[in-house]
Amino acid sequence: MNALLQNMLRHFDPELRFLSASAVSGGSINRAYRLDTDRGSFFLKHNSVSARPGMFDREAEGLEALRVAGGPRTPEVLYRGTAKDQSFLLLEWVASGREGPESWKTFGTQLATLHRQSNDAFGGLADNYMGSLPQSNRDHRDWPSFFVQERLEPLVRQARDMGELTRDDMPLFERLFHKMDRLFPDEPPALIHGDLWGGNYLWDEAGAPVLIDPATHYGHREMDLAMTFLFGGFSPELYRYYIESYPLEKGWRERIPLCNLYPLLVHVVLFGGGYVHDVRGNLYRFVK
Repeated sequence: MNALLQNMLRHFDPELRFLSASAVSGGSINRAYRLDTDRGSFFLKHNSVSARPGMFDREAEGLEALRVAGGPRTPEVLYRGTAKDQSFLLLEWVASGREGPESWKTFGTQLATLHRQSNDAFGGLADNYMGSLPQSNRDHRDWPSFFVQERLEPLVRQARDMGELTRDDMPLFERLFHKMDRLFPDEPPALIHGDLWGGNYLWDEAGAPVLIDPATHYGHREMDLAMTFLFGGFSPELYRYYIESYPLEKGWRERIPLCNLYPLLVHVVLFGGGYVHDVRGNLYRFVK
């Protein structure tokens, strides 16, 4: 394995002297390592070229898109390429720290700054991935049509074809889709992380937030905020300082289950099981 990792590193800089490699957590999708060299440490992840074509290209583009002035830090993209039958992504190594007294204030204000970055259409970036699932970012002029056609409908069909959702669920989703344009406040497209759960941020040595593993696109900013509630891991201070910087429309907390239909459907398709119950619970809130 070290020979393969050294080969990948040589693509970036043939003069670097490889010292060691240690496996680190990089999610369940790819193999990830800390590479130590005579010029410091790097983060590398790799997977089969044929497994998920273009995944690392899209991740690199997402990380670079999120690097906006005044926004949260993202790891610097150093190199992406292929070695033998493996595609790989090389990033700066971000040394982990602990949250400090100003960490959540920084996170809230920086996330608000990120969300103020806008675009002419929802979507706005190349199709990418949500976890291991392909994610369409085809442009739409309004959020309800984007949310229904590019997010919910494809996963509802997949879950139905897998037998996770039943025929009885379909009319309820159709009812939701028909009323979607009345459920969200009208806001401009916002540059969002797209997969903002507790495993996709860390604190650097200064106690500042670092965003990783994005599913970046221009969407409704409430999607990022809603996902922070899905599995926990975020302080209430995040929302306080976010709202001070960029006030949210009335009813945003009531729309959290609506926003989270998308990540929950992703989990239904990937894992099935109890997530179906969660999807139905969220769905019933808006159609019953």
